[in-house]
Amino acid sequence: MSKARTAPKRTGRVRAKPEPATVPSKVKLGPLDGYIAFHLRMAQEIALRAFIASSRQPDFKPGHFATLMVIRLNPGLSQIEVCRAIGRDKSTLSPLIRELERNGLILRENSSMDRRSVTLRLSAKGEKTLDTLLEHVEAHDRRLDAIVGEAKPELIALLKKIAAALS
Repeated sequence: MSKARTAPKRTGRVRAKPEPATVPSKVKLGPLDGYIAFHLRMAQEIALRAFIASSRQPDFKPGHFATLMVIRLNPGLSQIEVCRAIGRDKSTLSPLIRELERNGLILRENSSMDRRSVTLRLSAKGEKTLDTLLEHVEAHDRRLDAIVGEAKPELIALLKKIAAALS
């Protein structure tokens, strides 16, 4: 009697890698190719995918790093203040805050100034996690620096101008 062979057990999500945006595509983009917002979104998506791949942080979500960093630098901020600082809507930040708390990365405490308000600070685990993320973020940012070169200050200024004008 022969043994049936089974496929090896998978250990994680496998994502198909789309072709790089620089490879000519047969898909017509029409006016999309001239829209700044389209290219901002494409750059964000591709940069996030590259970060996840190089950092081996499959559970990383946009906003984790910025949220943790703002809370570290400003312990005692309210959730609303974090929203304003990182440009997120409360409806998208609330689930992220709950997840970070559930994972033991942040602590929510009653405000000493206003009983109705809650303040946020990093836990010891959150500090350690942020330090690890910071190493990966800095390495990723060096890759982006190499791509944009000396235009980095101008690019950042333009992105800040867009954010300020639309907020």
